[in-house]
Formats: sequence, C-alpha cells, structure tokens
Amino acid sequence: MSSLNYSPLAKEEEVYWTEKESLGMNIVVKEEEEEDFSDKVASLASSTIVPFRHTPPIRGGRYVSAGESPKPHRKTSCSVKFRVELTLSFVTNGELMTKFTGFVADADVEPTPLRNLKNHEKIHTGEKPYHCSQCGKGFRHPAKLKRHERIHTGEKPYHCSQCGKSFNRLGNLKKHERIHTGEKPYHCSQCGKCFNWPADLKRHERIHTGEKPYHCSQCGKIFNQSGSLKAHERIHTGEKPYHCSHCAKRFIQLGSLKEHMRVHTGEKPYHCSQCAKRFTHLGNLKEHKRLHTGEKPYHCSRCSKRFTHLGNLKAHERIHTGEKPYHCSHCGKRFNYSGKLKEHMRLHTGEKPYKCSDCGKTYYSSQSLKHHVRIHTGENNYFS
Repeated sequence: MSSLNYSPLAKEEEVYWTEKESLGMNIVVKEEEEEDFSDKVASLASSTIVPFRHTPPIRGGRYVSAGESPKPHRKTSCSVKFRVELTLSFVTNGELMTKFTGFVADADVEPTPLRNLKNHEKIHTGEKPYHCSQCGKGFRHPAKLKRHERIHTGEKPYHCSQCGKSFNRLGNLKKHERIHTGEKPYHCSQCGKCFNWPADLKRHERIHTGEKPYHCSQCGKIFNQSGSLKAHERIHTGEKPYHCSHCAKRFIQLGSLKEHMRVHTGEKPYHCSQCAKRFTHLGNLKEHKRLHTGEKPYHCSRCSKRFTHLGNLKAHERIHTGEKPYHCSHCGKRFNYSGKLKEHMRLHTGEKPYKCSDCGKTYYSSQSLKHHVRIHTGENNYFS
C-alpha cells in the first residue's frame, strides 16, 4: 500500500474529488470550504489509505482519512478483492490539476480498472443494463450482449483453420480445435477420463459425487446439468423454441430437432463396425451392438431375466406388477405393452398394414403375417 504524497495548495485554489474512469475509483466532485480544506488535506496526506475488500465506490465526495475505509452503500459478503487507484484533483486558474495519488486495496492485488469493480458489483445487485433489441434479454456486460446478438444475426466470426467450420464464440472455436489436435488436458481424478474442456470435466465429476445442483422451481426435480434443467423447464412452460424448417414441427431441445432433421435428409451418421448397418440415432446403434456382443445390461429384480433394452425390461416388469397402463379408447381394454394396444386398435380401424409378398393377403400384426408366410415356405404347419 502506498501513502499519499502531499504538496501544500494555494489558498485560492478550488479543490474537487473527481471521477476518473481510467484510474479506478468513482470519486464524486465536491467543492470544499477554504477554511476547512488545509486541515483535511494535511490529515489525508499524512495517512495511509486503509486496505479494504470489495466495497462500492465512495459516494457524496467523502474524504478517506486515517483509519477509515470507504463506507459501503450496501453490505456484501463477497470476498473478491480489487485494487483501484485514488486520485485527488483540483482546479487552479481554470485548469484541472492532479495532486494526490494512492491505492485503495491490499498491496498484493494488481491494480484494476474501475470498470472491473463496477461490472463485478452487478453480480450482487442483479443489474442488467444492456438489453437485446430482438428478444429483450438483459446482460451485465456489453460484450455478452454482443455475443448473444449473434444468435439472432447468425454471425459466426471465428473460423477453424483446419476444417473451415465457423463459430459465434471464440471459446467454442478453441474447444473445437482440440478435436484436430487430440488434446484433452483436463483429467478426472476418480476414473482418469480426459476432457478437452474444463466445464465438461466439472459436469462429468458430478457422476461420481452425485451432485445435482440445479433445481426446478416448479416441481422440485433436480439435475446435474444446467442445460438439462432448462430443457426440463420447457415442459412446464410449453415452450418449444426449435422448429423444423421442412415440416414446422417444434421441439424442446436442439438435439431433438437435429435428430428429427435426419428424417428429411435421410442421414444415418452412426454405423455398426461389425455389420456396417447404419442408424439415425446413437442410442439405436448402442442397442444394436448388443446383438453382436450378447450384452444384456438390464435385469429384472424379481426373476433375474435379462434384457438388451431398458424399454423391454420395463415392459417385462409389468408382468410381475400386473400394471396395464395402455387402454383402448374404444372398448376400454387394457394392455401392458404400447405395441399390443396399437395392434388392438387396428381391429377398430380395420387397418391391415402387413401384406404377404406372395399372395397379397393383409394382416393386423407382423406376428400374424409371419405365421401366414410359413404356409408358403412350408416351414411349419401354421394356418392363417
């Protein structure tokens, strides 16, 4: 911490506390009475500015005298430190002169521009003075508003030099570049899994800790990712911000829209390395691979029967519980499988979507068609 250097001022000089953004402290202009000024300046000059943790700027042109720290206009429990420069300026012969300079804060903190302190304070006050003209969303910093506006404009000013892919955020470009370099500098201390972004590591670590810090204010459901919470909240609000440009179908999550778009494009980006079969969804590929590996990770707690798919396990468990959640709206008959209900509904609608390629006969269900085909193949003596 540095003391204030002092040189006596002429009697006729007018003295002001001034606001100087580049130097750091927000000092409000205030004129002092001539007879009181000399004593106050002498006291100030002989003192050392008392270090203080994050407090709001001085208000009302108050002096900071020996043993006194700037009085905050509101209380805060934040321990973030700032070291901002305090300058006393005065006017003589119509010219603004700077006379005293000192620092307010701990000496081990690097000098910080006033804007950093002001921006930080908005976290506590909740102030968001910068608003998007398109959607009205508020932001604490103009830079964040500018970045947000790219969502509306579609601007992507950051380009990958390897593949030419464009991004609307510099951080996303840096993250993407690690795909080319293979760099994964962030490691999980529990299982050793590596990540190319610290946020991905932090999110992964919640798997080990079981932490779910994000809570739904509507139903109390908790999540380990903020994105999952946001997507969940749309269930309550009914918001579906992502819409298909081909059929106008709307979705709660961007990932769901991307998967849906493959219906129109025919894209199947996931392929099996064993048989080269291709799939639209990654989950479908993972389930398919279990046919090759024989893996059945889902087992029944009642009879220990095992299943390849979670859906099959849930359907099987209804045998034990007797639950039949699917009911016919025409006759009230209930079923424990949604597929059984769909087949049953065809009795009412008359729909027969399964057709024999040999004789053209149609059936309500695929199973009925399979039985019929055996008549042509002679595989078994089943009758239609």
